Amino acid sequence: MGDFSLTTFSSKGKLLQIEYALEAVKNGETAIGIKVKQGVVIAVEKKSASILIDGDSYHKIQNISTHVGAVYSGLGPDFRVLLQKARKQNQAYHLKYQEPMWVSSLCRETAQIVQEFTQSGGVRPFGVSLLVAGYDDEGARLFQIDPSGAYYEWKATAIGKNMESAKTYLEKNYKADMVLEEAIQSALKALKEGFQGQMSAANIEVGIIGEDRKFRVLRESEVKDYIEDFDKS
Repeated sequence: MGDFSLTTFSSKGKLLQIEYALEAVKNGETAIGIKVKQGVVIAVEKKSASILIDGDSYHKIQNISTHVGAVYSGLGPDFRVLLQKARKQNQAYHLKYQEPMWVSSLCRETAQIVQEFTQSGGVRPFGVSLLVAGYDDEGARLFQIDPSGAYYEWKATAIGKNMESAKTYLEKNYKADMVLEEAIQSALKALKEGFQGQMSAANIEVGIIGEDRKFRVLRESEVKDYIEDFDKS
């Protein structure tokens, strides 16, 4: 029964349900986040379960607010629930203080919700890791939130099935003085590490936020142009 107990530590000091949630993340599509002085780029592999699914109804990168966006690896329905909770927290903060919520505060509150699901009866841990990209008075911000409730700020990171090879690429090629355009190209190159099949605008999503503090998902035509430039280089 130990494998199924949420609140009982194993003999090795681990909560096995969290370990299983992390496995769900590792089985998810690869997502990349890169922070530079100008802003943040998040990119993700997007593969539909069937060619019959309408691609316009399926998006892995979502806005939390106008100045914050997120992408996930793991279980899509779990991401949808966390996304809704994060949006409610952001809206409540805005109504109370009449200003945008700091990205660090939003991630801390969201991570707190995730952590509570590791110690409560009748629930299970969220089977997702999130990359949260935003821009506030401290500049560009990139956070990762894991199923344990741990959250960290990163210069560049990766989650999902090919995260090890992607992180190795980022460790070798990340430069803090990159401009946003270079960061987009670098994110695509990191995704290419371990990518199966042909990269195209149909199976890649890219979200960016710059000094205008407006998070947006690139149009398919824009992604196509970046991939073509990437293929030429």
